Amino acid sequence: MAKFTPPPLDGLKRRIDQHRQTKSGGQSGLFVRETFRMSRQEAREKAREWFEAFPKAAYWTEVESWRALEGDRIEFTMRRLPTAD
Repeated sequence: MAKFTPPPLDGLKRRIDQHRQTKSGGQSGLFVRETFRMSRQEAREKAREWFEAFPKAAYWTEVESWRALEGDRIEFTMRRLPTAD
């Protein structure tokens, strides 16, 4: 019986990154997004900063996506509304 080998995901990851950059570059959409790549501890601190500066109840702030990188680094995207009207 043949062993299943999953396909490489590098191409998919590149397309997702390109799509995110294209979307955020034109500021299309309702949300302000910012992507960070930092150590796990720095990532926690940065997320706390965002939640303190832009409270979730008013700005709908959230960690939109995240992934673990090599060396205990995290890539994540924070999302919030531009104003709390």
